[in-house]
Amino acid sequence: MVRLGKADMREPQSQPIYYGWKIVFAILVLLSFTSGLSFYNHSVYLNALSSGTNFDVRTASTAVSVFFLVGGISGLWIARWVQDYDVRLSITAGAVLCCLSVSALPYVVQVWQLFLVYGLFGTGFTASSLIPATTLVTRWFKRRRAMALSIASTGLSLGGVLLTPLSVVLVDSYGFAAAAPMIGALYLIGVIPVTWLWLRPSPESMGLCADGVQAPESPTAAAQRSSPTPATAEDGVSLSEARRGRLFWGISLGYVFLMLAQVGGIAHQFGLAREQLSEGQTAAVVAILPIASICGRLLGGWIVDQMSIRVFAAAMMVLQSCSLLLLAGGYSVLSLCVGLALFGTTVGNLLMLQPLLIAEAFGVRDYARIFSVNNLMSSWGTALGPAVMGFVYTLNGDAYAAPYAVAAAAGLAGMMLFLSAGTISRPQLGRTHSDANIAARS
Repeated sequence: MVRLGKADMREPQSQPIYYGWKIVFAILVLLSFTSGLSFYNHSVYLNALSSGTNFDVRTASTAVSVFFLVGGISGLWIARWVQDYDVRLSITAGAVLCCLSVSALPYVVQVWQLFLVYGLFGTGFTASSLIPATTLVTRWFKRRRAMALSIASTGLSLGGVLLTPLSVVLVDSYGFAAAAPMIGALYLIGVIPVTWLWLRPSPESMGLCADGVQAPESPTAAAQRSSPTPATAEDGVSLSEARRGRLFWGISLGYVFLMLAQVGGIAHQFGLAREQLSEGQTAAVVAILPIASICGRLLGGWIVDQMSIRVFAAAMMVLQSCSLLLLAGGYSVLSLCVGLALFGTTVGNLLMLQPLLIAEAFGVRDYARIFSVNNLMSSWGTALGPAVMGFVYTLNGDAYAAPYAVAAAAGLAGMMLFLSAGTISRPQLGRTHSDANIAARS
């Protein structure tokens, strides 16, 4: 009879939680602060600036376009930094720049000062938000990348739900001059501690591989752990290889029109609702979109793991156009609420799909740079969307039927460009550059 010692009688230890999931939830918090205090807060800053004597609504609105365009252009250099150095340095520098920019807004008096501050604000936002955040998720995950991105990017909507109302309260209670530094300090408090406490440059920096597989020890293991650039960077194609294929251009140009429709629709939803509802009812109804965005993104992260990402993306693009057409119809309060809910579902998923499509199509080898170029192109749609719909609104006699129909048409154009790019196949680890290039062109 074999006797079992105490060590043999112990219950097997449970597997520790993969550190990548801690990265995901840290990024969720980070994106909540960066989006809530910048992207969703633009209406708060615009209202405060235009209510003074220095700037009108058109000038303040143009500054928002400067934010997106300068952020997109600066992303090209930020992506190089993220690719080559510790991503936490980029996030920290971006947070500091955003804090200083927001704090300076009440004190600008000239148009050139306003545009300069908004340009710096856009650069800081890019350095501390999507490019470094999605780069980290793509490094840490491969098999569960869709679910990881869906959870992490939930912060984009959560910030609008939680932090934008808080900003409104601060401005109403203390005035813009006193509230702006408080909002800037919130940016630092919400971003920098979580960055240095929880974020890590790559799985290799902790002796892991993507998805939690233990990295085998090798003569180069120590070098990999000390390097901010992951060893898995060879999984995929370079930027120069990617942009030689129609897949890159189909996704990038498609997202110009998709973001034009999406951001334009979001920017004008308050005015659309006010055509049918009172001010109090409108405030309640516009909450439908961000809530639907959160729920839709989480559900979409699970669905996209079960089916073709190309099919799912095309379905979301069709649904976006249909929901915008429903909103353009102005049939009833019910159709308004249903339209906003469906539109919100597509908002959450299309934002999540943008980095996921880039990672799936081109891998993580040069992800940050490829995504930065894609983001720069889509920023033109982001910047033009509110202005185009506002222009059509004026031509249509101050009514929102035509603007939302134009947004629906832009969404369909984006879908057609996306589908024209062809199929998406994930680059595999160990491919030669020429093999990966052939896959990117297919």
